[in-house]
Order: sequence, then structure tokens, then C-alpha cells
Amino acid sequence: MPTLHWSHETWLLFGGLFGVLLLASTVTALLRWRVAGGGQHAVIDNLGQRVSAWWWMIGIMGVAFALGRTAVIVLFYLLSFFALREFVTIITTRRGDHRAIVAAFFVFLPLQYVLVYIGWYGMFSILIPVYAFLVLPILAALSSETTRFLERCAGVQWAVMVCVFCISHVPALLTLPIPGFDGRNLLLIAFLVIVVQGSDVLQYVWGKLCGKRKIAPLLSPSKTVEGFVGGVASATALGAALWWITPFSPWQAGAIALVIALMGFLGGLVMSAIKRDRGIKDWGHMIQGHGGMLDRLDSVVFAAPVFFHITRYWWVP
Repeated sequence: MPTLHWSHETWLLFGGLFGVLLLASTVTALLRWRVAGGGQHAVIDNLGQRVSAWWWMIGIMGVAFALGRTAVIVLFYLLSFFALREFVTIITTRRGDHRAIVAAFFVFLPLQYVLVYIGWYGMFSILIPVYAFLVLPILAALSSETTRFLERCAGVQWAVMVCVFCISHVPALLTLPIPGFDGRNLLLIAFLVIVVQGSDVLQYVWGKLCGKRKIAPLLSPSKTVEGFVGGVASATALGAALWWITPFSPWQAGAIALVIALMGFLGGLVMSAIKRDRGIKDWGHMIQGHGGMLDRLDSVVFAAPVFFHITRYWWVP
């Protein structure tokens, strides 16, 4: 199991993030003073909420990084727990699904993260897509409640797949023994989160600046072709610029950033389709200015497994 330490690159990275957030807070305060005259303004208030949420999110991530590997795994376990709770609240369930839901929360969720902690890749990679997918519908079937059975089973399976299996691939990056990268696996998590979340922010910015053509009006009316192209291209450049915190060369970092930015965008569309199907705007209200936990993680859940397996296949002997 790779050992971890707070490297020089980690200090530089978090110093840069602190500077960006400080600049964002300053700009927000200036806009409130110049545009809103210190009063209420819907757009500026929303911007302030988002910046405040990012201070909290990066601060919590920084503390977990400082405390080490166990703290990071526990953090993502908690993120999976809250995301799973949000997902389960919007799907169709009946009394007969209680056994399956209890197993999802108190068997498969903790067991998945135990397997990540001990680095048992063989079981970690199949526990949910094989065993959970078989056991959960069996537990539901034992109730003999057949009303909308297929829909109910699929909902619980999807919840566990998205909220547990996919998210657990983020801390699983800590288990990869990459030659010449000893003790710096935390930076792989930072690279993934910065590129994918950065792509989301940059797509929003480009869309506001020059967005005209809707890319998926029925799924996400705010997303435009111009915002998508500008955001993904900018996130690719950002990933290439962050090559120094990874085991990748600049062109490799850029290519991987392109892949995970695309997966993040497509994942966001899928999660938006689920919300539209359920008739909700946000997954929850846990994060002020951002909605629920899954509203922040919707792009990460599709990008994380792809990033993990690209890195494992090409950089782990």
C-alpha cells in the first residue's frame, strides 16, 4: 500500500487554490458594493453563496489531506452516504424494499470502503457490479411484493452504483503503487476534482459569455454548445498545466483531462435526466448555493472510475 505525505506540490497547489478563492471573494465583495450598493442582488448573492461553499469544500478537503489516507477515505465514505441518502429519497420504493435499502447503507457501502482501505482491488472492483446487483433484488423479491418490482430494483441498484461504486473510485486512487510517485497519490485526487469541477465552472462562464445554442434543452437548459466547447477546452488546458502534480507528461495530462472533462459533462447530463424524470430541480439543499451532495458530485461520479482505470492500466506495473 503506498504511503502518503504532504508534499511540496500539495502545498503549492492548496496555496494556489487559496489565492483563487481569495480573489473570488474580493471580486464578489466589489460587485456587491459597486453593482448592488451593498444590498440584495439575486445573481451576486448566488455567487457569494457558491464562493462560500467552495471555501468550506476546499477547507474540508485540505484538512482531510493533512490528516492522511484514513481521513480521506472516511471523508468519501461520508460523501457516499449522503449522496446515497439523496438518491434513495427520489426513487420509487415500497415496504418490500426495506431489506435491500438497509443492505445498501449498512452492508455494501461500508464494505466497499473497507476494501478500498485494505487495497483489495479484485474484490473492490466487483463487489457492487456483481454481488450487490444480485443480492439487492433477491432481498426485494423475498418480500413477495411485485408491484413495479423492476423499477424499484433498478432504482436501488442505480443508487448504489452511482453513489457508492463510482464515488469510491476517488479514494481508491490512493491505493495505486505508481513508480516514481511515492507518497503523492493525494495529488491524483486533487487533479481529478480540479479538472472536473473546473470544467463545470468554465462551461458556466463560457456559456454566460457567448452561449447561444442549447446543447440539451430538455435536460439542462443552461448548457450551451459554446459553453461546452469552451469549458472542456479550458479544462483540458488546465489539466495540461497541472501535469507537475501528476505522474503524467504535459500532453498526457491534457489528454486525460479531456477524457474526464467529457465524462464529467456526460455524467452531468445523465444525472440531470434522472432529476427531470423525478420532477426535481436539485438533489437536495445540503450545500448552500450548490443544492445537494449529488449536485456537486454528479460529474465526478462518471469521471472517477474512468480516471482510476486509465491511471491503473497505463501507470501501474
